[in-house]
Amino acid sequence: MSNHIGSAGLALVRTWHHVDIAADQRTLGRLATQIALVLIGKHKPITHPTEDAGDYVVISNAQYLKITGRKLTDKTYWSHTTRPGSGMATPMNKIINDFGHSEIIKRAVSRMLPKDRHRKNRLDRLKIFDGSNHPYKQNIIAWADESDKVAKAIEENKIRESKINEFNNLLNSKVL
Repeated sequence: MSNHIGSAGLALVRTWHHVDIAADQRTLGRLATQIALVLIGKHKPITHPTEDAGDYVVISNAQYLKITGRKLTDKTYWSHTTRPGSGMATPMNKIINDFGHSEIIKRAVSRMLPKDRHRKNRLDRLKIFDGSNHPYKQNIIAWADESDKVAKAIEENKIRESKINEFNNLLNSKVL
C-alpha cells in the first residue's frame, strides 16, 4: 500500500535552494529569516512543529555579505559557560577574521531556528561557501532570486490548463 496521496508526496521531497549573496540585495537579518523559513519548511503546505520538513540551502559568495551600520565593530556575540566570570564578548569583526563570513551567517540563522530537537539537523542542511564554486551545483533546482519568474510561470501554467480544459469540454460536448 502506498502512502502517496495526490501531490502531497511532492511536499515531502527535500529540494535544494541556492542563494548567491553577491547578487542578492538583502542584508544579513532579512536573508537569515528567509533561510530559516526554508530550513524549517514553512514554505510547504505540510509544515508542522513536530516534523522536520525543511529543504537544503546552499549559500555562495558569503564574503559579499551586506551588513548595515557599525555592526562590524559594535555587535558582540556573547558566550557563557554558566561558571562565574566566564562570560565572553566577541566582536563581529574578530569572528569574521577567525572563522570567515560563513560563521556570521550560520550564527544568524541558528538563532532564528526553533530551539528544539530538529535544530541540529536543520543546520546541517545549510551549506555555506565563500566563493561561487561548490559541489552541490547538480542538486540545485530552486533559486532565491528567481521567485518572481517561478510565480509568473505558475500563473501562465494555470491559464494554459484552463484553456486546455475549455477545449476538452468543447470537444466532449461536440462528440456527445
